[in-house]
Amino acid sequence: MSKKLAVIAIGGNSLIKDSKHQSVEDQYVATHETCVYIADLLQEGWNVIVTHGNGPQVGFILLRSDMAKTKLHEVPLDSCGADTQGAIGYHIQQNLQNELQARGVAKTVVTVVTQVVVDKDDPSFKTPNKPIGPFYNEAEAKKYEADKGWAVSEDAGRGWRRVVASPNPLRIVELDAIKLLVHAGAAVIAVGGGGVPVIEDKGKLIGTAAVIDKDRASALLAQNLEASHFIISTAVEKVSLNFGKPDQKDIDRMTMAEAKKYMAEGHFKPGSMKPKIEAAISFLEAGGEAVIITSPEKLLDAVHGKNGTTITR
Repeated sequence: MSKKLAVIAIGGNSLIKDSKHQSVEDQYVATHETCVYIADLLQEGWNVIVTHGNGPQVGFILLRSDMAKTKLHEVPLDSCGADTQGAIGYHIQQNLQNELQARGVAKTVVTVVTQVVVDKDDPSFKTPNKPIGPFYNEAEAKKYEADKGWAVSEDAGRGWRRVVASPNPLRIVELDAIKLLVHAGAAVIAVGGGGVPVIEDKGKLIGTAAVIDKDRASALLAQNLEASHFIISTAVEKVSLNFGKPDQKDIDRMTMAEAKKYMAEGHFKPGSMKPKIEAAISFLEAGGEAVIITSPEKLLDAVHGKNGTTITR
């Protein structure tokens, strides 16, 4: 595929700015800001695939479902993933289309609700540890555990939550369709929230209650599309060593070997930068050219090497 093909994984901060701006309208406005920066890349002649997080949005659906359970059926986790891919995809699709049209750029923008195959024997199913949905007190959590077979866990002193598996993504079901759309010149939004996790059983796909890491699934997509660049848009302009400490040091460039070394030294936190660095390494090991990690507003500067952190083989 094109040498100027980039997969851009946008983080939750691109969709929800803070706890005071969580409404659907607020999310739409936040999405528009990020789409302006993505349009800059498209205008420069890049082909772009956009992936996105969906953690808070899935949480909202689960909370709404829990509050309405005496009146309405509850929504299973795999359906929450599909629902949010459609809704967030619609926001990105419309904002990006409007932005490109205003600039006189003729391009179709399309969302693909994407399924991602995981192994039913993935070790994470035996030790689920990804918290999702609302907080409960211990008694409520234990009741759900008994009644619904949920795994529950105390979450950092804030209350009890359901925990689910976070299995490795193995195969993107709609990959051929995504390739066709990219070849046809469309800007594609896919693998939202890491994709809907499905398992294969006797040739059939079955949705499963799990959450796939968005950056891991995005790296797999970038690898499968033979993209030259994998861009992770996040809350910080650059990756740092000793993050948040007086001796914090921002990194402009690093090799894959240096990234592995810093990771082994414990510089990247598990719930934050570590999965991004792991995804970056997997993309580069599979033959990718470069990974860029930066904030949405620095996307264009970062692609030109003027900002962000670039990781190369």
